[in-house]
Amino acid sequence: MSSHEYRLQGLTCTDCAKQFEKNIRNIATVENVQLNFGASKVTVTGEITEEDLNNAGAFDNIKVIENNNKNTFKKTPFFKIRQNQTMILSLIFLIIGYAFSFSLGANSPVTIGLFLTAILVGGFEMFITGFKNLSRFIFDMKTLMTIAILGAAIIGQWAEAAAVVFLFGVSEALEEYSINKARQSIHSLMDIAPNVAIIKKGKELIERHVDDIVVSDVMVIKPGEKIPMDGKVIKGQTSINQAAITGESMPVHKSTGSDVFAGTLNEEGSIEVMVTKLVADTTIAKIIHLVEEAQAEKAPAQKFVDQFAKYYTPAIIVIAILVAILPPIFFSGDWSHWVYLGLATLVVGCPCALVISTPVAIVTAIGNAAKHGVLIKGGVHLEETGRLDAIAFDKTGTLTNGTPEVTSVISLNNQTEAEILQIATAIEMFSQHPIASAIIRKTKKEKLTALQATDFQSITGKGAKALVNNKTYYIGNPKLFQTLIGGSIQTEEITRLQTKGNTVMLIGTDTELIGIIAVADQVRTTSKNVISQLKKLGIKETIMLTGDNQATGETIANQLGLSSVKADLLPEDKLKEIEDLKQRYGRVAMVGDGINDAPALATASVGIAMGGGGTDAALETADIALMADDLNKLPFTINLSRKAVRIIKQNITFALGLKLIALLLVIPGLLTLWIAIIADVGATLLVVLNSMRLIRTGKL
Repeated sequence: MSSHEYRLQGLTCTDCAKQFEKNIRNIATVENVQLNFGASKVTVTGEITEEDLNNAGAFDNIKVIENNNKNTFKKTPFFKIRQNQTMILSLIFLIIGYAFSFSLGANSPVTIGLFLTAILVGGFEMFITGFKNLSRFIFDMKTLMTIAILGAAIIGQWAEAAAVVFLFGVSEALEEYSINKARQSIHSLMDIAPNVAIIKKGKELIERHVDDIVVSDVMVIKPGEKIPMDGKVIKGQTSINQAAITGESMPVHKSTGSDVFAGTLNEEGSIEVMVTKLVADTTIAKIIHLVEEAQAEKAPAQKFVDQFAKYYTPAIIVIAILVAILPPIFFSGDWSHWVYLGLATLVVGCPCALVISTPVAIVTAIGNAAKHGVLIKGGVHLEETGRLDAIAFDKTGTLTNGTPEVTSVISLNNQTEAEILQIATAIEMFSQHPIASAIIRKTKKEKLTALQATDFQSITGKGAKALVNNKTYYIGNPKLFQTLIGGSIQTEEITRLQTKGNTVMLIGTDTELIGIIAVADQVRTTSKNVISQLKKLGIKETIMLTGDNQATGETIANQLGLSSVKADLLPEDKLKEIEDLKQRYGRVAMVGDGINDAPALATASVGIAMGGGGTDAALETADIALMADDLNKLPFTINLSRKAVRIIKQNITFALGLKLIALLLVIPGLLTLWIAIIADVGATLLVVLNSMRLIRTGKL
């Protein structure tokens, strides 16, 4: 059976979402349904039409809208939303009703008529749903409210019944506002990339929709224009603002051969870009898809709330019934008074604030992270990150730049440093090793004439040899020359360079050494500050896991202020170190490049990949991807996650605490419908405002 994905308008209530999903499942031709409340979309396996879906959501005005990668969610002004119009109209009748109650009395037919009008205007749709649910023994928020309002009217509490209708409308409006506000971060991402591009065909420039652009088409991007598709620069150079993708505040220089991303801004020069990905495969499209999927994944706190709410609502109904009937039956209480208290118990037990306490915080946090260039792939990873005590770092490309540079060239005989570089470069021209690239770059930088080598031969794990100027030269590590020359060749100079974090390469013949070339992977300028910030955030252990030698590892660890270092590690050794850290600290993160060290990243409580903006593997395999190729966003991510965990706990406390206080008022008989609904609306308001604080959580 084929699957189809539909975007939805008006999906703002978690209980309504469950009912909507159930209605779809009841359609005979549907095999399976996956509803994503956070992203407001549904995936249906089986035969179904948009009309079927609209009918399934008609009970709460949930409608299908066009599904594409663009923002189809149009913001509707407050006063144009039908529910808000009826809520305000209900308030007007409520106020007039109170005015007449003072002049004509609370039991006047005119007063009762005004309150009844307020009830019907504001609660008509709720009553229809409530009665339908009641007939099916479905006890959700609208069912509880319907019973409470109907009961209040029966015992003559018209004014309070009307007030409950209005304040419940306020509560629903707050819930809708909070969910829509939380979704805005993702909706704004959908509008980042333009819909059309200027394509170069021969000498002609043609405007074409992105859906019609194919790989290898050439786009012309002028200064001040956004890039419509992912591609590679084939002509020109410029500065690109990549903040929308990577969160980087400074523009990045791009020239021929550089990769560029859809949705980024060309700030300076005119460039030509060859398209490398279709519109559905661009980095921004993948980010949107993965973030939306992340919003569907329930965090542990949300699972707890959902499970709790399953038993909470029936329990409240039982308590309300007992409050209404026990005192009159066993203690000669006044039926009218205790039935009223039972109805108030129903209202205060409405789980509105509780059910949105976790999802609104998680959706807001994940959306905020995406805007800052951090992809968090689910609420569970957000919570795990918020509780981290230890972080392990890969060295190359994470704490360091990943591109080694020549730091020293030392002559050991009468040959000059330039001649040693030329000989080394002639041999290394045949090698793909990063150290070979560093030596070649150094020679080009010094503008030295390249020598020609022949008879190149690689010596696995040790180095290489070749014929240069009719003489066989070797280049490699100290172990190679120890084998060639014999005896120990570990001089004080070699030891000194190694203890400073250099990898030492020796050049010579099979009888003598002629020079030393020291190469080091340069530490990122931001790494030390990042480690310092992590310690301030309460991370107890920061450890570097590297395959490099112990001396190099310790040098970099001391330079950055890391807690410890483990060196000479193979990938399987790193996995064991992560397992050991988990035993000691509980939750551990591993930060790497998303390609290497996959076992360690998978084993860690949270796998954090660097440079997700340029690496598909990072986007697919990591729990969290830092879209920019640096660590600057790591402290922000930890801070945001910790704040999210705190806010989720606070929200659950607010939601349950206010209701518990209100329920305790039943004992002295002080609980009223007014207090009940204000406690419910108050809890919802607190939860919404508290969660919205995550929108403003930025850099440390």
